[in-house]
Amino acid sequence: MAIIGGGLAGLCLAIQCAEKQYKVVLFEKETYPFHKVCGEYISLESWNFLQKLGVNLDALNLPLIKSLGISDINGTTYSFRLPLGGFGISRYFLDNALYHIALSKGVEVRSNNKVSNVEYSEEKFLIACSDKTVRAKVVAGTFGKRSNLDIKWNRSFTRQKPNTLNNYIGVKYHVRYEHKPSHIYLHNFQKGYCGLSKIENDRSCLCYLTTAQNLRSSGNSIEELERKILYRNPRLKEIFTTADFLYKEPLTISQISFDRKSRVENHVLMLGDAAGMISPLCGNGMSIAMHSAKIAFEKMHSFLSKKISRNEMENKYEESWKNEFSNRLWVGRKVQRFFGEKVSTLLFLKTMHFLPSLAELVIRSTHGNSF
Repeated sequence: MAIIGGGLAGLCLAIQCAEKQYKVVLFEKETYPFHKVCGEYISLESWNFLQKLGVNLDALNLPLIKSLGISDINGTTYSFRLPLGGFGISRYFLDNALYHIALSKGVEVRSNNKVSNVEYSEEKFLIACSDKTVRAKVVAGTFGKRSNLDIKWNRSFTRQKPNTLNNYIGVKYHVRYEHKPSHIYLHNFQKGYCGLSKIENDRSCLCYLTTAQNLRSSGNSIEELERKILYRNPRLKEIFTTADFLYKEPLTISQISFDRKSRVENHVLMLGDAAGMISPLCGNGMSIAMHSAKIAFEKMHSFLSKKISRNEMENKYEESWKNEFSNRLWVGRKVQRFFGEKVSTLLFLKTMHFLPSLAELVIRSTHGNSF
């Protein structure tokens, strides 16, 4: 079995497969540990799953997050209860913990190794990577938001013209900034929003999403973008001018797309963001990645145990994925359209504020149950 991408989905899948004594090779282009652009908030639906994989969350004293504060472009803030709640943990810490668990289970992790091509023929895959060609019976694509393989396979979302669901950029910092550890904050600015929440060791993740056009209009300067656009929200200006930034430069990613994606491509099962990305403002991408790994493993295990055919494995995975996540992504895309604009954001937040039952329904619809 081969897994392309060593983020949450890939590592969680690898651990489950190794526990069933399958021979697993996982390809990751980076070297552990490393940072990733991510809001670093996980809904509590994933807590039990991570514990079963071997991550001792109980011992980490992580911040438990129960409330959501959202400000409009002018800085007026509205508070909402998170029905399920979540916790904060950095990808640097969590991915590295899962990586070491995978190694202990016998997973062959080929880090600093980029896959250039995957070919399927006669019930076998040939995976071309940096130093050799690997054969596998089953392959999972867990390579995140955008990959060279997406382009090579000419996936439909890569052919979309720039629109309201694609061509975004993400920027992330780790900071020290005093705020309630039980709260996660989303602060709107013109054509974007910025999240702030506590992670381990009393640090905070400060991560924002905005359009490529916003960056271009700021001379392609992140610093100018923040001064020119983000600072218009007084909440963000106060954070950016008083927080202790822990790294010299932010981590960035471009060409983020929320367009629909296929869940199976050339017989490769796609997981996490490679199968479809939920709007970051919903705060549930990490849980979806892990849950998709659980679903994929169940179908792969049935196939490798010769209980179902490859075609059945692919169809059952597609069906289960849609049942579990398609509505969440649909709601996320709809809500995304209300944020980052002065009038629509204000109207949306006021409506949610005066109709708390509706707000709770929207939040619940982007989250799942414990798995």
